[in-house]
Amino acid sequence: MQMRTCVSLWLMLLLAPSLMFLLVSPIADGTDLPPPVAGLSYGFYSTSCPKAESTVKQIMKSFLTPNVSQAAGVIRLFFHDCFVQGCDGSVLINDTQGEQPSIPNQTLRASALAIVEQIKAKLESICPNKVSCADVLALAAREAIRRAKGSHFEIPTGRRDGLNFANSTTVLRNLPAPSFNSSQLLSSFSSKGLNATDLVALSGAHTVGLAHCSSFSNRLRPTVDPRLNTTFAESLIQTCPNSSINVAVNMDIVTPNKFDNKYYSNIVNGEVLFDSDATLLDDNRTQATVKKFAANDHDFHHQFTISFIKMSMIEVLTGNQGNIRKVCAILNSKTTSTATTIDSYVATELDTPSSYATM
Repeated sequence: MQMRTCVSLWLMLLLAPSLMFLLVSPIADGTDLPPPVAGLSYGFYSTSCPKAESTVKQIMKSFLTPNVSQAAGVIRLFFHDCFVQGCDGSVLINDTQGEQPSIPNQTLRASALAIVEQIKAKLESICPNKVSCADVLALAAREAIRRAKGSHFEIPTGRRDGLNFANSTTVLRNLPAPSFNSSQLLSSFSSKGLNATDLVALSGAHTVGLAHCSSFSNRLRPTVDPRLNTTFAESLIQTCPNSSINVAVNMDIVTPNKFDNKYYSNIVNGEVLFDSDATLLDDNRTQATVKKFAANDHDFHHQFTISFIKMSMIEVLTGNQGNIRKVCAILNSKTTSTATTIDSYVATELDTPSSYATM
């Protein structure tokens, strides 16, 4: 009996690393993961701030366990950061001339900004001036995907924060619009070093979250887009009867709070909201990948992991570039001149995160 117990324990110890790897990632072989760009590395904070990633996980769990719908807001915030002057945390800056007041960013969720700010405040108390806001946002987005039942994977860290923000013109020029056709989308993604497969995979983030009527009303009137499922279109018209109604609608009507491949089935079935979603089925450059992901959830998660890591390294600042912001919403150059202390600002930001973030 004792011999059997010893053998069982030995087998468990032998298999544990493999089992744990399968639990944390849908990718059995990590060799196809994108290598970190210069200046980034996996486990970047293992020495300078060993509790950095576990702190992000803990705080994200505390927010998303009672309300997993918060995940979509954090994921979207990261996309909007990376596509405008790179993943530098500049979208987090609360400034009347900054990125938040621009039209595409006016529906960024206030709660998402507040979550990032709370994580940053905690990390500053543990290891001051070590973890950038850009990395906080990247890690929070990665964790949001996991908490929404998506894949669990590691991402390189070591990003630095931007010293300034983009203007509204730059934001509009760089963020893909929901009205984009496939050629416009492919051009936009290509300018960021992302290909057609990345476009389809990253669009899968629309499997969670909300969209306002104004972002897809062009598909309902003056005539209904023929690509829309008739029953689905009728439901949308009832929800959004005219231009004065701008309520929020679930992006995925099947599993709205689960990060899965149902988004692609919705595309095939004519049950997606944006032109930029429907167009992926119209183009031979993207159609096959849409159908592949619709048929296989594992294939979607596998590719999403790869594409997300690629996106997370767009035009990053590293080494001596940029800086590490003390408060994500305030440039360091302004924290000493403002009458509000950093601690009191964080408290205020958590109560009323941003006058520009309305969703």
